Amino acid sequence: MPDTATVFNQTVTAHRAGSRTEGEPPVKKIVVVGGGTAGWMTAMLLADSAYGARLQVTVIESPQVGIVGVGEGSTPWLRGFFEGLGIEESEWMPACHATYKSGITFDKWSTRPGFESYFHAFASMLDNMTMTQFVDNVHRRLDREDVHAHPDRYFIAARLARDCLAPKPRRSFPFDVWYGYHFDAVLLGAFLQRKALERGVHHVARHVNTVTLDQRGDIASLQLEGDETLAADFFVDCTGFASLLIGKALKTPFVPYAENLFNDAAIALPTPHDGPIMSQTISTALRHGWAWKIPLTNRHGNGYVYSTAFCSPDEAETELRSHLGLLDADIPARHLKMRVGRVTRHWNRNCVAIGLSQGFIEPLEATALLFVQKTAALLVEALEKGDLGETVQASFNEAVNGQFEGTRDYIVTHYKTNTRSDTDYWRANAANTNLSEPLQRLLKTWLASRPIIGGIRQGSFGRGYPVMSWYSLLAGMGLFPDPGEMRPSAIDPPHDLAAIDNLIGRSAMNFPDHRELLQRIPMKPKESSLQLYLW
Repeated sequence: MPDTATVFNQTVTAHRAGSRTEGEPPVKKIVVVGGGTAGWMTAMLLADSAYGARLQVTVIESPQVGIVGVGEGSTPWLRGFFEGLGIEESEWMPACHATYKSGITFDKWSTRPGFESYFHAFASMLDNMTMTQFVDNVHRRLDREDVHAHPDRYFIAARLARDCLAPKPRRSFPFDVWYGYHFDAVLLGAFLQRKALERGVHHVARHVNTVTLDQRGDIASLQLEGDETLAADFFVDCTGFASLLIGKALKTPFVPYAENLFNDAAIALPTPHDGPIMSQTISTALRHGWAWKIPLTNRHGNGYVYSTAFCSPDEAETELRSHLGLLDADIPARHLKMRVGRVTRHWNRNCVAIGLSQGFIEPLEATALLFVQKTAALLVEALEKGDLGETVQASFNEAVNGQFEGTRDYIVTHYKTNTRSDTDYWRANAANTNLSEPLQRLLKTWLASRPIIGGIRQGSFGRGYPVMSWYSLLAGMGLFPDPGEMRPSAIDPPHDLAAIDNLIGRSAMNFPDHRELLQRIPMKPKESSLQLYLW
């Protein structure tokens, strides 16, 4: 399967090629309510659509509402977003104190010997040379053969993250590594605003007092502060957890994920740093949730995602400060509430919700911007095809809901497979039986020592994440038979691990120090035919 950015860019190119028209757009005036990363990212994709200047896009942004930046990390899809719009890393990354991200380390989620920590790697072309050995050893270990099945040894991204190397190989090394980014969310929103204004997007800095509906129940206009009325054909709700349009005005039902995911609050606490810059996010399990550590060029972003059903905000802040060694430091912390779940219809009447207004799954896998990007891209596709009817809306909602459900299942699996027993929080997560039917089938298949590859590829379970991710998670957490039940492999060893070590070690020599590269970020090569494969 091609990498996600290739798929995204090919999809955009394909549907534009089939939908470019000299005719009029199905709607002429779109108002995006709410700025921040979600609002301005959506506005840019709309302004870059096939209709171009014939579509009037306005972002209305209240100066009274601050930007919520709960997580400052992304998936590799953000790379495709910038490349699709022709924005170079050398332009946006320094403006947002951005760094590269090779993946995520999950530390102390498991207590199984040898599996206390694992790395969820983003894909590389080199993985085609090691993935087969990894999956084969996983199934041998599930069959009780005592072989090495920890994912960290098989993927170049884990080595890059460990050694603080950037996932950008030298030009002489023809193997691409897919990567995401870490960034200052507020600065990214400001950067996207500037770029959107350059591309013709209108900006109104005004607070919305009232949303007016017409006789059919569609949104007709917005009553702004100062008695100004702003009308449009179509509206995009980027108002965050307030959900001003899709929730309050259109009263779209909300589906909470509280029975699946217990966390409902977070604390953010930045700290300075000037040493080596790791190319990874670190997620460390604490007593009542997990702490993130995200490297920017000028600081570390730190935080704690936890459940208020198991500890108070004050207790959580004390635990985070203790974890960071900051009990006596005078650094203010920011407390945030999270509404975890999704709306039933992301497209309701003449409104699409994008960002926190449509839903949120806790930031464990940094999927917030992924949902923004995918939802906005689907909206652009529908507009360019010129069909905004009920059938298209239903298909749109089904696709977005499927993405939410699949991502929820993947994140729930982290909690369900934990083996910590130090607090009620972790014991409750491990005992939780509120699992979706597809996730139950996936786990039963794994525990029965049967391959899950077919089910993932066919979409019967594991939706939203590739084979590599699911195998890394389940093997990384050590979800194998008890070590006392292991027997020596009939083929010892079944795979030449020394050769894998040599391949990855020699390959890593072609990647530069992360901080040094960030100080001289190169322009993207004009032409590249490289593709990645994720199985």
